[in-house]
Amino acid sequence: MPTHGSLTKAGKVRAQTPKIEGTPKKSPTPRKRNRSNYKTRVLSARETRYNRRN
Repeated sequence: MPTHGSLTKAGKVRAQTPKIEGTPKKSPTPRKRNRSNYKTRVLSARETRYNRRN
């Protein structure tokens, strides 16, 4: 079975690209964090409750 390109060249482009340090992650503001928690906890629970009845 033929391969697409030789295995000796695998990862060539990634090795050549310069390494860029990522920006440090900062936590979202409390209002945004509380809203996302509400969406995941309350609204998803509400959807599953209605789906059980049907």
